[in-house]
Amino acid sequence: MSVTRPLDEPVGELEVVHLFTEGPMPTGVSVSHTGRIFVNFPKWGDDVEATVAEIVDGTVVPYPDADWNDAHGKRDAHALVSVQSIVVDPADRLWILDTGSPKFTHTEPGGPKLVCVDLATDTVVRTILFDPDVALPTTYLNEVRFDLRKGTAGVAYITDSSDSGPNGLIVVDLGTGYSWRRLHEHPSTKALQPPELAMVVEGRVFLERPRIGSPKPVLMGADGIAISADGSRIFYCPLASRRWYSVSADALADPGVSDADVATTVVDEGDEGGASDGLETDDQGRFYITSGEHNAILHRDPDGTLETLVHDPRLLWPDTMSVATDGYLYVTANQLYRQDKYQGGHDLRRYPYVLFRTPIGAGPVLLKP
Repeated sequence: MSVTRPLDEPVGELEVVHLFTEGPMPTGVSVSHTGRIFVNFPKWGDDVEATVAEIVDGTVVPYPDADWNDAHGKRDAHALVSVQSIVVDPADRLWILDTGSPKFTHTEPGGPKLVCVDLATDTVVRTILFDPDVALPTTYLNEVRFDLRKGTAGVAYITDSSDSGPNGLIVVDLGTGYSWRRLHEHPSTKALQPPELAMVVEGRVFLERPRIGSPKPVLMGADGIAISADGSRIFYCPLASRRWYSVSADALADPGVSDADVATTVVDEGDEGGASDGLETDDQGRFYITSGEHNAILHRDPDGTLETLVHDPRLLWPDTMSVATDGYLYVTANQLYRQDKYQGGHDLRRYPYVLFRTPIGAGPVLLKP
């Protein structure tokens, strides 16, 4: 008797860059224009020696140094408290987005910040702190993107993915350090809840499952963020959703435009092909979307066609992506949904966590003067 060959086979090329065989789980990755690879490890409960590191000859090395990774409390403005994301900007500087929120606890002034490292000297050259009315006590700073053409020194766009407070976007004027909230509690930035959404990973509904008490929905809001190749639109998506959205970058970046008027520029970009934890773009106008429910990365072409770039059983929760100048898309796979908070107190993660890359034949979006 013949057996029908299954259709669920790997798609695309997936190359291992680094295996994390011990230590904490990574979330972010970013690659410099010269090929240096940086990763970060938020303090969610693992033993984290360095919340930001560089991979050097296969070894994870604290970055920019051990002192910057040795915070003294949540209010430490001169050290990294708990980092969710790192991004190399169009000028080849590394920006570190510090949540100031270990274990998702409330933030305190001095903790949430944006730190700039000069990669030529490996030294911190700028620290931008957030006022309490911008980085709220419940804020969780998640992802960041840059356009260095705006203002005197550029702007940064950040998502607030809080699961216990208001969601929205944050804009930072890099010249003055002034920041402001946008799309505060707008529906497009909010998580969906059952029965509107049921995320399924490895055949199991993705819920918070405490040791005691009933499961509850995952409520992470605006999470992934990307900027269009021409810089005109900012794309974002809540983690607990299957839709993604865009908004006018000019409206976001103009403090004189009301939030209500900013909201009129929001566009529902449609079904993103599964719950997504990360967005990215390339200089050819293509968008990349992680699909954690399907062990996949999708891409949308400029004509709107949505296709699978990579599908592989090893891609266990693709998290953050980085398009590099070498023509590859880098992505972390960290088994996020296997953490104990989602598995009834049982940590089901298994080493290794993995940093992968896949060829895309395009480079990063570099919006600079």
